[in-house]
Amino acid sequence: MIRKIIQIGNSWGVIIPLPILQLLKINPVTDKLDFSVEKDYIVIKKVKS
Repeated sequence: MIRKIIQIGNSWGVIIPLPILQLLKINPVTDKLDFSVEKDYIVIKKVKS
């Protein structure tokens, strides 16, 4: 799936489609995400509570 980076205020973001959030069991209201960089990739992981 190809997505475009959009400007949000002074930052930039990517919209994550609901089907992907559901597949990964991520609740956008309550869950936190951890962002890291590995080589040329942005890695996003759900923080386990």
